[in-house]
Order: sequence, then structure tokens, then C-alpha cells
Amino acid sequence: MRRAPLRPRGGYDGAKRKKGSKLHLAVDTLGNLLALHVTPASIDERVEVGRLTKTVQAVTGDSVEVAFVDQGYTGENAAEAAEANGVELVVVKLPEAKKGFVLLPRRWVVERSFAWVTRFRRLVKDYERYASTLAGLHLVAFVCLMLKRAVLLATGS
Repeated sequence: MRRAPLRPRGGYDGAKRKKGSKLHLAVDTLGNLLALHVTPASIDERVEVGRLTKTVQAVTGDSVEVAFVDQGYTGENAAEAAEANGVELVVVKLPEAKKGFVLLPRRWVVERSFAWVTRFRRLVKDYERYASTLAGLHLVAFVCLMLKRAVLLATGS
């Protein structure tokens, strides 16, 4: 029996100096996972906007109208792909004269979610061979985080 050829999971992104894979993550304002896609690092962020917004709209029942994104998701093609799924992209840019730490509105929500996930030792580095394994481990990590929050709410602690 022949197996279908697997897409290469690894790649290299020269701009971010990252070897391996990229995670394209969509979260709500509380940091709960809505959509997750794993691609080789060589794939541009703008290419994944259409697929990511389509997944977000399917999960939320077409209730998302605005998505806050970083500068990696700029451009006409990304905006058009998001508009095709009924989502307006709002790009949160760095200030022109940046001195020290600057808190960017709404962009920190995804960064905070990435920080929560890196508490899981296996997700600190890119060890996985298959993209589906990496996505599954991230899903398990987010489920654990949501269960912890649910327990805290239930006990009133």
C-alpha cells in the first residue's frame, strides 16, 4: 500500500531567521484558541490569511468582523482574502520613533497565548517531525489551559 506524499514541514524564513515551521494562530480576546495552522517557515504569512479566516468564521459561526494582526499580514492580497470571508484586517504597527518597550493594543493577546503555550516543555522548541503532531500538541496545551481556567471559575478561586 502506497502512502500519499507528505508535504515538507520544515523550511527557512530569512526575515525571521527561523528554521522549521510557523504557527498561524487566531485567538479571541481572552486568549482562547480559535484556529491554528502549521506551515513550513518558508511560507509567507499573507498566504495563510484566507485559510485562517475561513476556519475562524466556521468555528465562530461567522461572528468575527475585525481581526487585529501584526505587520506580517499586510498587503492587498491578505486584506482581500480576509474580506472574502467577511473579516476586516486591522494591522497594528510599531510606532515610528520607538524607544524602549511599547505596548501595542490588541497585538499582545496572541503573544500572551504563545507565552502560555511555551510553558509546556515539549512546545518550547520545534522538535516534531510532522505538522499534524505539532498542531495536535498545541491543541492539547490550549485544552489544558482552558480546563485550568474552568476549574478556577467553578471553585471561585
